Parts: sequence; structure tokens; C-alpha cells
Amino acid sequence: METRAAGPTVTDTSAIGGELAHANVLLDIRSGAASARRRYRLSYSITWVAIVAALVGTLYAAGKIDPQFIALWAPYILGGVPATLLITVLSISLAIVIALFGALGRLAPWASVNAAASLYVSIVRGTPLIVQLLFFYLALPQLIPASANIPVLLLGVFALAFNYGAYMTEIFRAGIQAVPRGQIEAAYALGMSPAQAFFRIVVPQAFKIVIPPIGNDFIGMIKDSALVSIITVQELLWRAQLIGQVNFRSLETLLVAAAVYWTMTLTFSAVQVRIERRLAKSGT
Repeated sequence: METRAAGPTVTDTSAIGGELAHANVLLDIRSGAASARRRYRLSYSITWVAIVAALVGTLYAAGKIDPQFIALWAPYILGGVPATLLITVLSISLAIVIALFGALGRLAPWASVNAAASLYVSIVRGTPLIVQLLFFYLALPQLIPASANIPVLLLGVFALAFNYGAYMTEIFRAGIQAVPRGQIEAAYALGMSPAQAFFRIVVPQAFKIVIPPIGNDFIGMIKDSALVSIITVQELLWRAQLIGQVNFRSLETLLVAAAVYWTMTLTFSAVQVRIERRLAKSGT
């Protein structure tokens, strides 16, 4: 005897309706939250623009800034941006190399190696960056006369890298120690040598861990690169100071330089946020 499938009961229909209503409520909540976030961001941005516009407008109304002077010399000042970015990229790249060796020294089982790496970190972190810059520029030629022939840009790069390498040494050390010991032991069990386990297992994972702090240091390096102007490197701040002092209009030129540094910082901060979100989505 043929049986006919029973249709949905009243109970089933009620359950489906309840689920749909619950889904609609969740959708409304999410839509409302998204709308609230958009309104918050809009209000946030408008507040920024209003405050900056008020400050600039006040200076202009008081006759403290001359738009024609800024328009005339801004291109020359902006010409220092490539040098600033070059110094930043070279310095942070060299600092990463120094930090990797520094971290290995800090983790070394040999007392002499560990002590040397720790002494480097202590001296660099315990003295001002500007003193280190002046040491490489003024004092190093007294110790090594041949260093007087090194271009000042390279001296500035090495001084910045030397300084940041000490701070990043601790970042790299923490990143290496964060890799589970069990993974290293598993690599040994597979027949890898200590060097192979380090470069194939530890380094890739450690770099993923330290990418956010490296991003912060890169942004910090953009601003600290201005210090190389004291050793006559012709980057952004050096150009702004030169034009300001020659024309006795340092307010305008330094405002232009500050605006450029701020713009670069905001831009690379946004890039860093995107990178961190992508890393978070990939489960790293």
C-alpha cells in the first residue's frame, strides 16, 4: 500500500517562522550596528577636519602663515620625501638583520655571546639616539679616519639601524621564544639539523609574530629619520629648516614638514592595520 509523505505540521511551521523571525532580528541588529559604526566614523572624521581647519584658519587670520610662500616652497620641501622614505626602508631593513643576530646572541647558551648581545642592547637603549647619531658623524672619524669618506646618508642609516636593532632584538627574542618547543622537537624527530629546524620551522613563525611590532617600528622610523638632518642629510626636515631659516619663515616650513610626516604616518598606519587584519584572518 502506497504511503504519502506527510506535509509540514503546525509545529514545524511555527518553528520555521520562529527561526526566520530570529534571523531577521539578528540581521536588524547587525545592520543597526554597522550604521552606528558609520555614523561614529563620520563624526570622528568631521571632528578631526574641523579642529585642523580651525587651527589653520586661526593662524591665517592672524597673519602668521602666507599661502603664497607655502605654495612657492612646498614643492622643494616635498622633494625630501624620497630621501626620507629611502632612509626609513634601508634603516629598518638593516635593523631587522641586526636584531636577528642580536636575538640569537641573547638566546645563545654561551655566556660570552649572551653577554656581548646583552651589552649591546643595554648601551644602545640606555643612550639617546641623537648622541649615537653624533657619535657616528663626529667621533667615529677620530677612531677610524676612513669613515670620514662614508656618505652622510649611509652614516645616518647605520646609526638608525644600530639603534632600532637593539629594541627589535628583544622583539625578535620574544618571537622566537613564542614558537612552541614541541614543534622544534618534532623537526628534530624528522631528521632536521638544528639549523634546518631554526630556518624552516622557527623563523617563519617568529616573523609572523613580530610583523605587527615591526610595523610599529617602521612608522616610528619615519619620524625618527628626521634626526639625520643634524648630520646634514638632505631629507624632508633638512629642507624645511633650510628654507625657513633663509627666509625667516620657519613656522610655515615646519608646518609643511609636520603635515607631510603626519600624512605618511597615517598612510602606513592604515597599511599596517590591513596587514594585521589579514594575518588575523589567516589564523597567524
